[in-house]
Amino acid sequence: MIKFLIKGILRDKSRSLLPVIVVATGVFLTVFMSGFLKGIFNDIAELNAKFNTGHVKIMTRAYAENKDQVPNDLALMDVKKLLSQLKIDYPDMEWVKRIHTGGLIDVPDSFGETRGQGQTIVTAIDMLSPGTHEVERMNIKKSIAKGSLPVKQGEALISDEFAERFGVSLGDKVTLFGSTMNGSMMFNIFVVSGTLRFGNTILDRGAIFMDIRDAQLALDMDDAASEILGYFKVGVYDDIKAQQLQASFNTKYSLKDDEFSPQMFRLVEQEGLGDYLKLANSAGTIMVFIFVIAMSIVLWNTGLLGGLRRYSEFGVRLALGEEKKHIYKTTIYEAMLIGIIGSVIGTGMGLGAAYYMQTYGLDVSSITSNIGMMLPSVYRAEVTPSLFYLGFFPGVIATVLGSALAGFAIYKRKTSQLFHELEV
Repeated sequence: MIKFLIKGILRDKSRSLLPVIVVATGVFLTVFMSGFLKGIFNDIAELNAKFNTGHVKIMTRAYAENKDQVPNDLALMDVKKLLSQLKIDYPDMEWVKRIHTGGLIDVPDSFGETRGQGQTIVTAIDMLSPGTHEVERMNIKKSIAKGSLPVKQGEALISDEFAERFGVSLGDKVTLFGSTMNGSMMFNIFVVSGTLRFGNTILDRGAIFMDIRDAQLALDMDDAASEILGYFKVGVYDDIKAQQLQASFNTKYSLKDDEFSPQMFRLVEQEGLGDYLKLANSAGTIMVFIFVIAMSIVLWNTGLLGGLRRYSEFGVRLALGEEKKHIYKTTIYEAMLIGIIGSVIGTGMGLGAAYYMQTYGLDVSSITSNIGMMLPSVYRAEVTPSLFYLGFFPGVIATVLGSALAGFAIYKRKTSQLFHELEV
């Protein structure tokens, strides 16, 4: 029977071509959009990892409980020793230290008097060490509005909006006021080497990026850091590996009774990114549900039109003694074959498009060039194993469902009407 149905599908293009095109189109959109959405979600999560969470993050227990307050008096100590040990214990990771703090920027006039002040958020990263990847990781070069990167200690980058508001020019000296790790008053003079556009309202109002050695000196944080971030060298977050890493580190280094002992946190445990990635993983399911409904409606109407066109065929088959039940079953089998054929074609097209977008991506740098560093410049799809079978759910289910609904017209055929049609 299957062989007979396949011949019928191949020979009668008028009854199979349109359903196959509809199925292939729906499956293509399902596969491609699922891969593209997952890629976008992962790109945004990866961007958060670069700027804030890392693939894993190490903080003291006390700092982690109050991290929104940036309590550097609870920061990590003996960072050099800890980093050396981390590189030995976990060589497949890249470890970086960062310092976060807040304060006031004071802009002096030509007489040294205060011309303007504004609140600021300070981020200190390793900008000057040979081989550092922090500048590229945080997309700083592409986000410079004026000037250039710091080339020596004592230089820093400030937000372009702040510089425009207070008339700060390149090479000007400004003063950062705040408190040190020990709670004493701190002020630090630095030279503005460039300005940045962040694409974030809070940061654009007043933010500073400086080398971590300048921050350690200003904040009395010699051999200390707010946090240590770890990144997989393969560049992609893997939650299973992160769990194993977290369990190993916390068992070895973290002491429950010591609030200053280091504790490791995974990306999914920070900033609500766990729920965000769950949404990304369910994007495929959402796409399947939408296209099953939409394609079922389209294929139902296609099936009704095809059924009307095939009334004579069904009439002849009934006249020859074939049962209505058998005709209905063959219609379902035929729809299943059409669904499989369309799904194979659509999946191939969707995978090809998703792979292209994974390789080359969608470059939106021309649109985001004036927005700043907090948005990806290239959006990419992600080809995952689920894409190889994801499209078969809407493809086959919708086709069978549409034909099942349309096929009920077979049971409405009456013998008297049948003989009247045959006489004509």
